[in-house]
Amino acid sequence: MAAWISMISNEDAGPELKAALKVAQTPHGTVDNVMRVHSHRPNTMHGHCVLYRAALHDAANTLPQWLQEVISSYVSVLNQCDYSYANHWKNAAHLIGDSDYAASVEKALTAKNPGAVFDGAELALLQYAEKLTLSPGDMQESDVIALRNEGLDDGQILEANQIICYFNYVNRSLNGLGVTTDGDIVGFYAD
Repeated sequence: MAAWISMISNEDAGPELKAALKVAQTPHGTVDNVMRVHSHRPNTMHGHCVLYRAALHDAANTLPQWLQEVISSYVSVLNQCDYSYANHWKNAAHLIGDSDYAASVEKALTAKNPGAVFDGAELALLQYAEKLTLSPGDMQESDVIALRNEGLDDGQILEANQIICYFNYVNRSLNGLGVTTDGDIVGFYAD
């Protein structure tokens, strides 16, 4: 079972769901459970696809893709979301491209100690991600100022904020519906 609720197959999909499934299709030609779990409400599947691609895969983003995936992975660690962590850590490790460094990054993230391998703007972003994920009501303007002080511009701060917010949304959705990677192709890249 890939979720605690039923998921409608392609064969049983009506016209609205078929259209949403087409939009949700991965580069592998499949629809991952993270999207298929919306099959009873194609409108939320469509909205989820648009939000995901705007937050993480938009050509206008200037944060390096590997760092976007590391931020995604760290939020997923903090939320104990195995589904998102499996997919986005695999992407991050692929994009990092150095297996030894990737292993040290993964160890630091899973230990919730990003300072063991990061400093400067990268560490500041991960600290911001941690605070926004675990203590959103405690956020202050000084948290954004700290990011600017590390050389990040407001567009990059917004990018990071949206990635963090998206993963807090999707982690809660996945954990709340018991979604697993059963049947999915894990990760975006073919290794």
